[in-house]
Amino acid sequence: MKKYCVTINRQFGSLGRSIAKEVSEILEIEYYDRDIVETASKKLNLPVSTISEQEETSVSSSFFYRMFPLGDSSNDKQKIIFNTQRQIILDLADKESCIIVGRCADFILRDHKECLNIFIYAPKKARLDNCINILKMKPAEAEKMITEVDKARDNFYKYYAGYSHQDINHKHIMIDSSLLGVHGTAEILTQIIKKRFELV
Repeated sequence: MKKYCVTINRQFGSLGRSIAKEVSEILEIEYYDRDIVETASKKLNLPVSTISEQEETSVSSSFFYRMFPLGDSSNDKQKIIFNTQRQIILDLADKESCIIVGRCADFILRDHKECLNIFIYAPKKARLDNCINILKMKPAEAEKMITEVDKARDNFYKYYAGYSHQDINHKHIMIDSSLLGVHGTAEILTQIIKKRFELV
């Protein structure tokens, strides 16, 4: 069976991570997200908190510090961290069929022949509802995190990839998760993936 890779990027609160996880379960392929951070931390002998993005279910005023924990003066170290995660992503895509969430994977795998890039979004009201009702955030926290996380992800992409994380020129599929919810969106994306890679 051919090996293929699916990258999934998402707006905060669109439930993209939950959708990606469900797609991986339906397709019975590996799902990688924070595993990449944990592997990088072991390779570099650094704590996960130093490398990791802020978890979507937590709120911190130091989000941008966590996003770039070593600061502007440690640009070389930031590049080492990024390049370590880059190599991990390349190795995973070469090893097996998988779904990779975030971390500039679509940019990193831009030359990978069997790769499908997906972006999951939703109207702000739907994202706020998801944050409050599913992620159990307070309204003010939800509003803040939607603004800050989306901005941080965009900055991260612009710095390393040179374009916005939601740039349509670098995505094959863009889908509004509020139309069909987590399960319905996962089912539709699974069918597209099967068709794209001739799995049916």
